[in-house]
Amino acid sequence: MKKNICIVAGARPNFIKVAPLIRAIEKAEHLSYELIYTGRDDDPTLEPSLFSDLQMPRPSVYLGIDSTSLNEITSRVMGEFDSYLDAHTVDVVVVVDDLASTMATAIVTKKRGIKLAHLVAGTRSFDIQMPKEINRLVIDALSDYLFTAGMKSNSVATREQNELSQTFMVGNILMDTLRFNQSRLKRPSLDVNEGEYFVFTLNRKALIADEENLKNVLDAITSQVGSMPIIAPLRGKAREVVARLSPGIHIIDPLTYLEFGWLTAHAKAIITDSGNVAEEATFNMVPCITLNDYTEHQETVTIGTNVLVGGNPDKLREVLQCLQEGRFKKGALPERWDGRTAERIVQILSNE
Repeated sequence: MKKNICIVAGARPNFIKVAPLIRAIEKAEHLSYELIYTGRDDDPTLEPSLFSDLQMPRPSVYLGIDSTSLNEITSRVMGEFDSYLDAHTVDVVVVVDDLASTMATAIVTKKRGIKLAHLVAGTRSFDIQMPKEINRLVIDALSDYLFTAGMKSNSVATREQNELSQTFMVGNILMDTLRFNQSRLKRPSLDVNEGEYFVFTLNRKALIADEENLKNVLDAITSQVGSMPIIAPLRGKAREVVARLSPGIHIIDPLTYLEFGWLTAHAKAIITDSGNVAEEATFNMVPCITLNDYTEHQETVTIGTNVLVGGNPDKLREVLQCLQEGRFKKGALPERWDGRTAERIVQILSNE
């Protein structure tokens, strides 16, 4: 009899991480799966090209939650997912990362007595004021399988668990996706030369909300980069604020997954507040400056090409000057960024 795996995604980045897991499950004789999205089927961030780029199916179930209130998301996902479990036989639920919807799914799963697996477990900011930090603590505490990406997160997960056998350092599953798509990347329709432009991304709400400091951050970027293009695929509030504060930054519409992958892989450097983008930069050996004081994936800093500057314009200016003078640090690939993470997960789920 096949073991039924339910994979729950709560936001666009989750699909990039579950795509290789789905491919690995499809090759396994004794596993079957269903992919659930907690949002709506008409979510504009889930453009059709995302699933064709990742070569994965769209979700077969949508819970339809579209609220911006974290507490409302939690309660509504709990209700909808509980109803789903009433109608389906599930042996293991796999949740991804640290969203409110991820925590809600985890709580319902354990209340139903179903095995719970957390993909990218053990990540911590150690800032309990962050809602995502609370989500991480709850999800990891409830999980039967903690799949970690690196040594630091593995140590955190192991230290917090009573059963050492619950923690598995399977590697960084984002690398599975990057390696799978490396030869499929598509050059976007932009007039840029490889290695002669910067990429800028912005998503963090606190950074966007403090417009005075953000203006200083943007000024630091444009003053140090000079005439080299700064390409910024932005949407929503970030797009509106950056366009108003810094006309020198070249804002473009969001790219497809494969186009964005090409753009970041061939940049001179990346300035971002995204942990996923920093991980991709380390994989591609592209210098990355992260507008945050911490990273959940410390190996991107200790081993890779990532440097943290927070929201400090002076520190950002200093690091950019170092980059322009050719003094930026070199990086290397962290352990188990080998593209076989999904295979390890499937082997564990098959054998347990």
